[in-house]
Amino acid sequence: MSTATQDKGVAERSIGLGLRWLNKLAGSDLLDRIRIRKQVERALFSGTKNGFRSATAAGRTFKAATNLTGPARQSTGKPRSLFDISPDDEQQMLQEGVRDFAEAKVRPLAKQADFDRATPEEVLSQANELGVNMLGVPEELGGVMHEQAAVTSVLIGEAFAHGDMGVAYAALAAGAVATAIGHWGTPEQEATYLPSFTGEDTPAAALAILEPRPLFDPLKLETTARKDGGDWVLNGVKSLIARPKECELFLVAAEADGVGPALFVIESGTDGLEIEDEPAMGLRPAATGRLLLEDVKLPDTALLGEGKREDYVECVQRARVAWCSLAVGAAQATLDYVKQYVNERTAFGEPISNRQGVAFAVSDIGIESEGMRLATYRAASRADQGQDFAREAAMARRLCSQKGMQIGSEGVQLLGGHGFVKEHPVERWYRDLRAAGVMEGALLV
Repeated sequence: MSTATQDKGVAERSIGLGLRWLNKLAGSDLLDRIRIRKQVERALFSGTKNGFRSATAAGRTFKAATNLTGPARQSTGKPRSLFDISPDDEQQMLQEGVRDFAEAKVRPLAKQADFDRATPEEVLSQANELGVNMLGVPEELGGVMHEQAAVTSVLIGEAFAHGDMGVAYAALAAGAVATAIGHWGTPEQEATYLPSFTGEDTPAAALAILEPRPLFDPLKLETTARKDGGDWVLNGVKSLIARPKECELFLVAAEADGVGPALFVIESGTDGLEIEDEPAMGLRPAATGRLLLEDVKLPDTALLGEGKREDYVECVQRARVAWCSLAVGAAQATLDYVKQYVNERTAFGEPISNRQGVAFAVSDIGIESEGMRLATYRAASRADQGQDFAREAAMARRLCSQKGMQIGSEGVQLLGGHGFVKEHPVERWYRDLRAAGVMEGALLV
């Protein structure tokens, strides 16, 4: 047994013993005699209601690596009269590299990663070596892309999710923070945080917008940021964050006094931050969890950029396009798998693909997948060109959330009883594809 496993076991046993002791004590009249019953009952309620919490990771110290006279920004692309989705040479090279990586490294371990609720560190390191988390970093700060890279990010997200959507989320989550700071950060924020995303030791990071409540609206946040002199004080809960226990940097959305919905840069280890495990139906390799903020005090400089509402709205739209790209990749994986399955599976002496009902179902998956792809590419293309893409992002999200779930369900149905068991990956893709209509933030193009 490893030391980490032993430590975890000791910690869990200790917490369990503590809760049992509190339960036993709550039934005793000793509490009334020494007048502490309310305090113990409050502790017992908190322990059973919230589960096991832990402090955020003790991260690195971020310091400005250079002095910028103004914000470094990637330029927008040139508007095109025709909608051309053909990737250029650089995009094609990146896409092929990620696709090969997803096929050779990600797909073989996806089943085990789903079971373990963890992505191997080796895979995350290799993904970083491909440069997937630095696409939003301006060239002045060590980035490799001169122009905005929404289309490139979409191509990479699609290729990565073709291997596994949950592993893709775990690997690409940090890049969302770098992209957001590259788009809207102040010169000081860029100089302090972005250089760390261009080296070999890329920090784990999270863009935290989603909150654990039904019918969540990213423009109506319950997480608050109030002014306290020259500081901000944040309170709230964020949900379904990738690898929160390893994160060294958080970008948290909150309703700020006098500002509206805005993003705040928070380093791990800040007082008032806690992590709570949050196992999910899908995206399990990302080891999702909650971030709890209780009177988290931040300097005024923690507000991302100028706190403009339009910047926050654009962030939400870009995040939705990013999730569409992962849905497209998982939908394509489903199509590729069921095509082979129905051609090889025989019934009554012939492949089941000869049956009209089966052939039509596979055709529908192909048609809807292509529609999802085109809508996602169009939204990303307009974003790169600096054009308004709110309508296109909304259309892509609607299509990918609705048709993505339909494709996942149809993939399970086409395999019959085989689709319901973990021997085949379609049940995992069915669970993952539902994320396209649920997630907010977390990824960015």
